[in-house]
Amino acid sequence: MPAKRTPEPPEGAAPPAAEQEPQRVGEPTESAPRRGDGAAGTAAPGAEGEVPAEAVTPLIRGIAVLRELTEAGGTLSLSGLERASGLARSTVDRITATLARMGYVRFDGRDVHLSPRLMELGNAYMSALRLPALLAPHADALADELDESVSLAVADRDGIRFIHQATRRRAMSLSFRIGDLLPAERTAPGPLFATEWTAADWQRWRERRAADPRDLSFTAVPPRTHEGDAEDAEAFEHRTREASAHGWSLDDQLIEPGLVAISVPIRSPGPGGRIASVASVVSHTSRHTARNLRTTLLPRLRSAVRAMERELHAAPPPESGPPPSDLALWTGASKQQLGREFIESLARGLTVLTAFGEGRPELTLTEVSRATGLARATARRALITYEHLGLVAAAGRTFSLTPRVLSLGFPPLSRTSLPEIAQPHLADLTSRIHESTSLAVLSDSGEEIQYTARAATARVMSVNITVGTRLPAYATALGRVLLADAPEGVRGAEDLPALTAHTITDKQTLAQALTSVRTQGYALVDEELEEGLRSIAVPIRDSSGRVVAALNTAMHASRRTPSECVTDLVPELTATAARIQTDLHTAARFTHVPLT
Repeated sequence: MPAKRTPEPPEGAAPPAAEQEPQRVGEPTESAPRRGDGAAGTAAPGAEGEVPAEAVTPLIRGIAVLRELTEAGGTLSLSGLERASGLARSTVDRITATLARMGYVRFDGRDVHLSPRLMELGNAYMSALRLPALLAPHADALADELDESVSLAVADRDGIRFIHQATRRRAMSLSFRIGDLLPAERTAPGPLFATEWTAADWQRWRERRAADPRDLSFTAVPPRTHEGDAEDAEAFEHRTREASAHGWSLDDQLIEPGLVAISVPIRSPGPGGRIASVASVVSHTSRHTARNLRTTLLPRLRSAVRAMERELHAAPPPESGPPPSDLALWTGASKQQLGREFIESLARGLTVLTAFGEGRPELTLTEVSRATGLARATARRALITYEHLGLVAAAGRTFSLTPRVLSLGFPPLSRTSLPEIAQPHLADLTSRIHESTSLAVLSDSGEEIQYTARAATARVMSVNITVGTRLPAYATALGRVLLADAPEGVRGAEDLPALTAHTITDKQTLAQALTSVRTQGYALVDEELEEGLRSIAVPIRDSSGRVVAALNTAMHASRRTPSECVTDLVPELTATAARIQTDLHTAARFTHVPLT
């Protein structure tokens, strides 16, 4: 989470509150499990028994809303959220207004969309876990070596949840999203994790299967075509015994026809060597049979796992990064500004999850309170609520996040792209400056830019560019921002074609212009691409500081002078670029964000 959020209104104002309705039950109950409920079959996956007296009801309801949005793929209408959650419309309006204030959702008309900033909750779990950072490079290298998809998974009660995916780009792609939950009995990692189950774990698994015999509650896998029976249960128990004896496990088309996988456990350092994660190679029967996976790929998978275990043994203890700060002050200021529409207990409860992170995998109540600036009583009630929901586990005086935190938006957001991240920011910028705005990246050749996102303004005379359009990089503001950071500089022929009388065609002169772009932080191109067209652009940087895209606005030269472009538009462009970068850095911390 950013160190401190200033109390600014979110992009996209919340819709007006709906008519008041009688309050309904916060968490709907159903006799049969619904798609998306995970192992619990209620609106609060992971919850066990009655709600503790000290649990925070608005926090429970807010988590339910986030889960409904997650299971819907990241977008639902307000009325759809009302139906799915069972909450009164006025309650849904207040919850989504609070989440929008935190930057976790945004509004598009009456639709609510998950925002990349929500991934900071999952990032807190992934950072505290450390496994993705330590093991992902080995998984990626194995995927390159085998030319097959490789995944890393952790146990989530009687299911498995993915924490890393190294996929192959093919017409028939085999991959799940990071954070997806799968039933243990239909996977290759499942029997390996089940070798460590207690009698209580096996009993919980049997109860879950009895309540959900077709796996309707697991949205990441196709439902069973038939209800699971005693034969299926016996088959899983047999696979678990084999996994214990052999140290590996197979999935021979258990999830769906054609999909096969083989898995090997990655054991944590120290006495006992419990399973920290499971590495899997995933393929399909047109490339490998299950038997072929075992005979051909298992030795290389085992070799990679040994390297992963050496990495875990050799890794020094992590340094504790800075926890979030002033969050209690921020929520208090937001409450004062928004009044009843801001649910302070929900916002404060969500900030508790961000107290955890790298070097902070286990925290006491005092440490959570200190990290967030919340009163001990407030932090305590939030932790009690999360323990009830299965998002936090308690061990003695310390608390830690569970993999279930990834159920809060991470799966759909893990597939987001830079254009998708940028689009709402472009629309907001366009509405403020009343000019069309665009995002572009440099082509593989380095000679052209390609437009990847755009927000057009309504004018009689406007710049007519569509997504996918390519233009010469040297003659555009977008291109110069990108070329200024490119190590190869300007590529292509020695002579640059003159597109207008104003086009810079000399490479030495262009190199000097690129130096100015690097110094001043923006590029202004005046009628070099087309007569009468003036454009100004700023960079978009990844977390390493590398320029990966550029943001611009373009207009007819009569609308603003070059000086006015710099004074009026550069601050707006720079502020928007900063917001896009914040979302990009959050989304890309443990996932790959495509630039196009």
